[in-house]
Amino acid sequence: MSEKIVSVVRGTGSALPARIMRNQDFTGVVETSDEWIRQRTGIEQRHIAGEGETTVSLAEAAARRALEAAGLVATDIDLIVLATATPDNTFPASAVHVQNRLGISAGFAFDVHAVCSGFLYALTTADMYLKSGQARRALVIGAETFSRILDWEDRSTCVLFGDGAGAVVLEGVPDGDETSGRGILVSKLRSDGSHREKLYVDGGPSTTGTVGHLRMQGREVFKHAVGMITDVIEACFAAANVGPADIDWFVPHQANRRIIDASAKKLGIDIDKVVITVDRHGNTSAASIPLAIDTAVKDGRIKPGDLVLLEAMGGGFTWGAVLVRW
Repeated sequence: MSEKIVSVVRGTGSALPARIMRNQDFTGVVETSDEWIRQRTGIEQRHIAGEGETTVSLAEAAARRALEAAGLVATDIDLIVLATATPDNTFPASAVHVQNRLGISAGFAFDVHAVCSGFLYALTTADMYLKSGQARRALVIGAETFSRILDWEDRSTCVLFGDGAGAVVLEGVPDGDETSGRGILVSKLRSDGSHREKLYVDGGPSTTGTVGHLRMQGREVFKHAVGMITDVIEACFAAANVGPADIDWFVPHQANRRIIDASAKKLGIDIDKVVITVDRHGNTSAASIPLAIDTAVKDGRIKPGDLVLLEAMGGGFTWGAVLVRW
């Protein structure tokens, strides 16, 4: 019988564009205010990619920092899964571009497209490749430049999003004394395309031949978010035989502070256990969870042995949750 392989986190990293756009900076761009944005979203500022900063450049920077934190070099990696809805090119995949910039010519790399849930889809995908033995070490990256697909005249959406990237290094290791129960314990992913019109981009190569702009029915998204998130989290709890009291840290998708607070309350998770970065980063789509993870690892909150709950919901709708023993 072959030994059981588990996927453990070896290191984390992140990258943000140099330019910070605060709520006050929207004065003269659209009719809004710092107070309006804070009250409805909890966002105070976001980072906006400038000239020369792209999804790939941010992904590369985050990946290099994750490798450094893991004590590894790029050639130790044989799989890259990059979650993004804003690739540098229609093709090839941004992951292949990152692979080349890191100097890796072995293994394989590809993109995953599940919008704000993308990082969880990518993490789950990498986990399966590691457990099956098709790869040993993976870079899982969430990277976005949503500022490039925003309608800067639509005040209901342009104030919500920011740019950035986050990455983790996963390693497949035999389950035993060295792991002590660590690794990805359970993943639950869902999608329902009937909600497509509630959050989408109104362009694409095969339809308009243009990139298009993000469109969102905010109230509709909010109405579905908490229930969908709760459903997959409770499924994770049941599969792992744990409950809210067992969670050390809850790292939700950073879309809206109201959704985060309502989800934590409904699940019975203490707000002090919730990692919140939406105030500093805005909604960075697939980058939001790895950015928040790296923040909490760097400031000492997430420590080895902690039980960490991740969740996200995005356009499609797609949604999911992952439980990780750090």
